[in-house]
Amino acid sequence: MRVHICAVGRLRQGPARDLYDDYLTRFDRTGRALAIGPAQLIEVEDKKGGGMAAEAVLLQRAIPDGALICAMDERGKILSSPDFAHQLAAWRDQGRQDLAFVIGGADGIDPALRTQADTSLSFGKMVWPHMLVRVMLSEQLYRAASILAGSPYHRV
Repeated sequence: MRVHICAVGRLRQGPARDLYDDYLTRFDRTGRALAIGPAQLIEVEDKKGGGMAAEAVLLQRAIPDGALICAMDERGKILSSPDFAHQLAAWRDQGRQDLAFVIGGADGIDPALRTQADTSLSFGKMVWPHMLVRVMLSEQLYRAASILAGSPYHRV
């Protein structure tokens, strides 16, 4: 199951980018044996300033046809790391070929796109900067693959 992170904005070089790249490299390595991954980042930018609606159009174009869409949204489900790992495995076992995590811009995800999502996840009731959500998601993907692989990375 290929993983696509479809996000608004560009994650520039720096500590956040370094963490993101490190966790996705680990995820790709660990997930390969589990038939989860590889992961790729698809960044979109609304250079014309059209707001959430324009961002939604760009994000929709970035999502592969037939992909399961998971919106990263403060109103989404809050899962533990083991539950997230088991959800990834369930999607894989259902024969999903593509999984697209959608991360909106500073104002979030356009409501019309949110309603098209198959599911939505939240990293808690707090609002996180959209660039930081990428780092957190990449770490949770790696943690999920580690849990499914029986690695000691995740401790309870």
